[in-house]
Amino acid sequence: MKITPVTADLSIKRTIDQGTEEQRKAVLNILEDVKQDGFSAVKRYTLQFDGVSPDAFKVTQEELDAAYRKADNRTIAIIQEAIQNIRAFHERQVQQSWFTTKPDGTILGQKVTPLDAAGVYVPGGLAAYPSSIIMNVVPAQVAGVERIVMVSPPQKDGNLTDIVLVTAKELGVEEIWKIGGAQAIGALTYGFEGLEPVDKITGPGNIFVALAKQIVFGTVDIDMIAGPSEIAVLADHTAKASYVAADMLSQAEHDKMASAVLVTTDRTLAEAVSVEVEAQLKTLPKREIAGASIRDYGAIYLAETMDDALQAINDLAAEHLEVQVEDPWAVLPNIRHAGAIFLGSQSSEPVGDYFAGPNHILPTNGTARFSSPLTVEDFTKKSSIISYSKEAVKAHGDKIASFARMEELEAHARAVEKRLEED
Repeated sequence: MKITPVTADLSIKRTIDQGTEEQRKAVLNILEDVKQDGFSAVKRYTLQFDGVSPDAFKVTQEELDAAYRKADNRTIAIIQEAIQNIRAFHERQVQQSWFTTKPDGTILGQKVTPLDAAGVYVPGGLAAYPSSIIMNVVPAQVAGVERIVMVSPPQKDGNLTDIVLVTAKELGVEEIWKIGGAQAIGALTYGFEGLEPVDKITGPGNIFVALAKQIVFGTVDIDMIAGPSEIAVLADHTAKASYVAADMLSQAEHDKMASAVLVTTDRTLAEAVSVEVEAQLKTLPKREIAGASIRDYGAIYLAETMDDALQAINDLAAEHLEVQVEDPWAVLPNIRHAGAIFLGSQSSEPVGDYFAGPNHILPTNGTARFSSPLTVEDFTKKSSIISYSKEAVKAHGDKIASFARMEELEAHARAVEKRLEED
């Protein structure tokens, strides 16, 4: 890998793929068909794109039980412990409703209410992502969402993988549909006979899923439009080159457009990591994907000082940030922009992906400058509570009416003055 000095305009930000005009038109057509024709459209597109037409699109309890019986005890135990860790973390995010009072009888507050229904999209087909199920479902459950609907594209045999079903069963998800792609987003948004619409859709997917989520936003809420995965590593002379290289490749194997970047103050480390990346690539099963990612979106930047390195890290605003320096806690206050921050040499990115507890659904493409990981709060909404007494209206009514007239809204002013007239 080429070693480049840090410059003031350092950036690996890529435009989030908005799809081609043809792709956007295709997704619009799919969504409109699902809206108009419901299940028949979903069935038609599932056959067209997935090559199957399941006997039953909704997963039965028998299917869940059968998958669970086939799973080995160690796999189940690992899933259970991961769920426990992730649930414990998210339970600390719960917000309570609150109220405050004033001497004049005014009561103000905020009421926190869980969403009625959430839809979770789980990628499928050739791969299975049980971690995505956990990261989407747990915060919704902790928030108090009563109805959680999971959708995932079927395999070539028309079924979902056993590990997906086992994870769903462990979480207690009962409404599961073998639907993927833009048609799944349409089904969650508009519903059809047997599937009621949801209020919010979360979870990653391909460009067609991303476009569909973007289009239906406003009819339903969504989590985010995610781009390719990213990792940035901030390291000094104490970092171990083999660790850094392995962690960079852990993201590079996701996608040819994934980005893996090292920012370091130590040239010896930079050179050693460059060698390590090439060496580890040779034995990686997904070396073609990871190699393309490293070639096109990988980088090693050399900074003169730690302050320069931190500025570069904040400019990148990466999805995942590993801090492998002598005292990672000392630099933490200076890190402003990152989706998830991994402190210390033992805190590799996969620890957060699967097991530690924090959510792995994170902002990408520099959006960590203004957005956050998926949380319990994303599955709630807030209502403001306002209760004014006669005493409060008498004390402040004329000011409120005057404010309304500043904006030339006479009816607003009169609505308050009607209360004053009663006195």
